[in-house]
Amino acid sequence: MRILLKNGRVVDPGRGLDETLDVLIEDGKISAVAVNLPKAAAETTYDLAGLVVAPGFIDMHVHLREPGREDKETIASGGRAAAAGGFTSVACMANTSPVNDNQSVTDFILAQAREKSPVNVYPIGALSKGLKGEQLSEIGDLFHRGAVAISDDGEPVASGFLMRKALEYARMFDIPVIAHEEEPSLANGGVMNEGYVSTLLGLRGMHAAAEEAMAYRDIRLAEVTGGRLHLAHISTAATVDLVRAAKARGVRVTAEATPHHFTLTDDAVKGYDTNTKMKPPLRGEADREAILEGLRDGTIDAVASDHAPHCQDEKDVEYDTAPFGIVGLETSVALGLEHLVATNRLPLKRFVELYSSGPARVLGLKKGTLAVGADADVTVFSAKKETIVDPARFRSRSRNTPFAGMKLRGAPLMTIVGGKVVHGAL
Repeated sequence: MRILLKNGRVVDPGRGLDETLDVLIEDGKISAVAVNLPKAAAETTYDLAGLVVAPGFIDMHVHLREPGREDKETIASGGRAAAAGGFTSVACMANTSPVNDNQSVTDFILAQAREKSPVNVYPIGALSKGLKGEQLSEIGDLFHRGAVAISDDGEPVASGFLMRKALEYARMFDIPVIAHEEEPSLANGGVMNEGYVSTLLGLRGMHAAAEEAMAYRDIRLAEVTGGRLHLAHISTAATVDLVRAAKARGVRVTAEATPHHFTLTDDAVKGYDTNTKMKPPLRGEADREAILEGLRDGTIDAVASDHAPHCQDEKDVEYDTAPFGIVGLETSVALGLEHLVATNRLPLKRFVELYSSGPARVLGLKKGTLAVGADADVTVFSAKKETIVDPARFRSRSRNTPFAGMKLRGAPLMTIVGGKVVHGAL
């Protein structure tokens, strides 16, 4: 089927495009990007005047919970949530049950995705067996079965020796090691950011140094080994500075930030809402501003949701005992448009880069472009349409969000994967 997208503002950062153009999709590929393509060229035409046409957005950090916790999320429900949120591809973390530390689990994830997910799913293999931080997984086997990175996300790699070996081994396959930066003894069981608010609320704090000390260690190890290091969900001003300085030295390091870390601060915890409990925790205003500056100046390479679904009864407990994490697939793009674009913190082209070509580069995916011949993965969004976050309408199986009821400017409207409209119909 041929689809013609007419009159949209085509923003393709990788090719320096930002102008009103038509996009023709044929046989699942981009076949033409030009002015005034004839409607006769396609069976279906969408007039997208006033809307933005971008390379398909990629969320490089999600937890789909399957296998093992299908009550929280499945590959199918997570895929539907991704499509509704404007994402054409997701990369899923390895902390499933069983852990994705061997090729049989990777094969299962990919088989489920092919059969049930409307979006592309890329598995991330475990760095260590069982996420125990003791012995490397069979990284080569995971890579050859389809893993695009390795990570123990959810658990820090306490052993510097093991992290060094992971960086050296992953370098053989030119895949990134995605690090959850947390020094366990410094984290000390904290449930929120250590500071004035934690003292006020009587909650155990997690000092920013817990992230920063581990980030420094891993950046140094990347420098020593020449391996590719990616810092997940960075949250402090000092971590941003570490990444910026490392890049200036030529270290092969990249980083991501989440919408919750560039929109909220630890003030949000004052109501003891467990939907404000995440790891790393919400930090102070100076940290939030540093994240925004890192997004602007290129220090941070991608926005990722860290989509972490949990059942309602798990979150409806005391703050200390609730699990860490929030859902994010269906709010990430709208939050970015509201807090990055509508506030003029970022130009639109940079915003699109953070959601498309940026994560594609980090993971080595042949995605994130509207070049002729590329896969027809396309995200269409409005930078102005107002929406209200309504968890009852989420496609995800979970509802744990701190953004319920928030009014946002900007929304994804259509998601196209491989030339097929998987969400939206304009």
